[in-house]
Amino acid sequence: MNELSLHIIDLIQNSVRAKAKFIEIILVDDEKRDEILLVVKDDGKGIRKDEIEKVVDPFYTTKKKKKVGLGISLLYQTTLQCDGDFKIVSAENKGTIVFAKFKRSHIDLPPIGNIEDTLFSLLTLTDSVVIHPEVMRVLKKYIRDGLRSMENKTKGGNFYAKSKESKNS
Repeated sequence: MNELSLHIIDLIQNSVRAKAKFIEIILVDDEKRDEILLVVKDDGKGIRKDEIEKVVDPFYTTKKKKKVGLGISLLYQTTLQCDGDFKIVSAENKGTIVFAKFKRSHIDLPPIGNIEDTLFSLLTLTDSVVIHPEVMRVLKKYIRDGLRSMENKTKGGNFYAKSKESKNS
């Protein structure tokens, strides 16, 4: 994946498939520490202990119609390639937390991407979302204004975090 925002979408799709009712996204761009931290937390069905180590294998998936599961394995490889760390903490029927840390100055670090469009696209993950063009325009403006507000509060725009409740409730 050529942007970190695409990894965010993949992780959120995993959370939605795990029937999460609450999903939290934390993305911190810390120039002083020379790191970017991505954390996605959910309250979904969790990952069984015997599957935790398998999810970083590109040839492992729990999806019935697919033979590969590239999303998490690509994120894992990207963190290693960028002198970072990767960890998954999960408990069955309680949820999952995915931590990915990257060396910010690493030459192979993909760009963060367009967080505004990423958050907006997450609203369309389910069939129950209203797709009236005027509603979508207002939602996109709300996301844009929220991100700008967070950038102003952090004096430099290095904290891109947003919590989102899944539409699968």
